[in-house]
Amino acid sequence: MKYYYWQIALASAISTLPVSSIQARENNQPMGESRVATQQAAQQLAQAGIFDSDNWSIKLSDNNYKWAIPPSANPAALDNPATPLAVKPEASKKSTSYFQPSSSYSTQPESDPPRYVKTLSKTGIEAFKDITWLDVGLDHRTRYEFRSNDIRRTDLTLDQPFLLRSRAYVGIRELLDPFRGAIEFQDSRRYNGKFPHDDRDFNEHELIQGYGELYFKQALGQDDRNQDRPIRFRIGRMAYEALDRRLIGRNEWRNTTNTFEGFRINLGREVNDWEVDLWAYQPVKRFLTTFDQRIENQWFYGAIGHWRKWSDIITLQPYYMGLIQDGSKMPGQVDREIYAPALRGYGKIGNTNLDYDFNLIYQFGRNGAERHEAHGYTLEAGYTFKHDWKPRISVFYGYASGDRHPNDNVNNRFERFFGFARPWSADDYIVFENIKAPKIKLEFQPAKDLRIDGGYNWFWLASSTDRFNNLLDGNNSAIRNPGFNRDPTGRSGDFIGHAFDIRARYKLTANIDTTVGYSHFVSGNFTRNRQIAALGRSPGSSNFLYVEVVVSAF
Repeated sequence: MKYYYWQIALASAISTLPVSSIQARENNQPMGESRVATQQAAQQLAQAGIFDSDNWSIKLSDNNYKWAIPPSANPAALDNPATPLAVKPEASKKSTSYFQPSSSYSTQPESDPPRYVKTLSKTGIEAFKDITWLDVGLDHRTRYEFRSNDIRRTDLTLDQPFLLRSRAYVGIRELLDPFRGAIEFQDSRRYNGKFPHDDRDFNEHELIQGYGELYFKQALGQDDRNQDRPIRFRIGRMAYEALDRRLIGRNEWRNTTNTFEGFRINLGREVNDWEVDLWAYQPVKRFLTTFDQRIENQWFYGAIGHWRKWSDIITLQPYYMGLIQDGSKMPGQVDREIYAPALRGYGKIGNTNLDYDFNLIYQFGRNGAERHEAHGYTLEAGYTFKHDWKPRISVFYGYASGDRHPNDNVNNRFERFFGFARPWSADDYIVFENIKAPKIKLEFQPAKDLRIDGGYNWFWLASSTDRFNNLLDGNNSAIRNPGFNRDPTGRSGDFIGHAFDIRARYKLTANIDTTVGYSHFVSGNFTRNRQIAALGRSPGSSNFLYVEVVVSAF
C-alpha cells in the first residue's frame, strides 16, 4: 500500500491529458444520451451477431459493423425527437461518430448498461411510452453442458451440469441530472453437477452493480464534430469490460460475474475523438450463499485512453494498470505490487478487407520477496471475403510469459488481472498466463439469424518449468504451486495440446437466443505427463458440448 497514494495521484494527473478513454464501447457511455446510443448499438450488435448469445463477443465481418454503428447513428441525435422535414440539419449529423469497433474475434466488450436492458419507453408497453428516464432489464440463461474427462478436474469422469443465471437491472438517468444511478442483481446456480459448488458457477442472490453517478453533459465542451464531451463520475459496486476483455471483463461466459467496489471517472465518450477512463477499485470476492464482500487488502487501479482521431485507419488505446496487495492483512498472502503499461491498437487497412488488432503489455513490480518481470501480447489479422455469407478468416497468436526458474527470486508469470478466458479456448481450459497460442478461425453468416464460427487451436507453455493454470484443480488450490499443474524440472514437456471447436448461434425470436457449441481437445505431452503423475492415467482427450438458451423480457 505504500505506493498506492502516489499512484492514484499519478492516475488522476493523467486525466488532464488529451488522450482517449476506456474500453471499446460500452462503459464510457453513461446513461444519458451517450447511453442510449450505446444501448442501441449493443442491440444492433446482438442482432447482427457481434455479441454471442453466451455474451462471448464475436465479429463476423466488416459488414456487421454497418449494423452495429450505423453511419447515421449520432448518439446525441438519437436522444431527440425526429427533426421536422422542413429542417435539414440531418445530413450534417450523419457519420459524426469517431468510434470504430474492432473486427477481431471475441473482443467486443459488453455494453453499458448490458444489452438486455432497454429504456422503459422502448419496451413496447403502451403505458410506459413516455418514460424515457428509466432503464429496465430482465433476462435468464440456461446452459446444459456435457463435459467428458474435463482436464480442469482431478476426477476424470462425465459431468452434465445445468447452469442457470438470472439477472435484473434498473437504472435512472436524465430525470434528476446530474444525479444518476443503477442497480443490477444476479442469481447464479448449478444443478446436476458431480462436483462441489464453486464461485465459477454458483452465487446466490447477488448485487453485481449498485452505484451512484454524477453526469455533466457538456463539462468538456464539444469535439470538432460538435459532439458533447461529458464528464462522468461513478462510485459504488460496478461490473464492466474494457479493451479486448482479456484484462478486465465481466466474464459473461462464466455463470458468475466479476465485480469491483470503488470509483471511476470518464472524460468524454466513445463517439469523441479522445476519451479517458480512470478507476480505483477493490475487487469483490464471491461467496456461494452469502453477500459478496470487497477484498480489503487489494486495490486495482489504472487509466485507459482512446485516441480515435484516425479511427478509419487505427484506434489507439494506451493504458496503465496497477494491482496492490497488502499481505499483512490476510493470512498466507504476500505483499504484491504489479504495474503494467501497455498499448492496444486496431483498425482496417484501407479498402483491402483486411483488419488487425494488437495488444502489447509489459509488467514489473514486486511479488513478495521476488521481483516481478513479465510480458504478454496478442496479434490478430483477418480478411473478410466479399460474399453474401460475410465469411471472415483470421489468424491469431497470443503469448504470456511464465516463470522461468522457481528459485531465482524473479517472478516471470504474467498477471492477467481480472480478464476472462473464453477468447483463448472454447472449453475454458486456457487463460492469459504462461501460454503460447496460435489459432485459425472462420466465421460466417449463412442466414439472417444464423451465425457459425469454428477454428483450430494449438497451446504450448511459454515456460515448461511453470504451471498450466487450470489443470487438475490448480486454479482452485489455496497453495500457490500445488504441484499437480507444474513441473519445476521442465521434464514433462511444454505442449499442452490442440483443439477443434465449432459453434452455431440462432436468434429464435427477438427475445430468445440459442447457441450450440462443441470442442474436442487432444492432450499434449505436458498434460498427459502431469495427469499420469497425479492420477496414474491420462485419457488423452476430452469433449465439451453445450446447448444454451437466453430469454430476455424486453
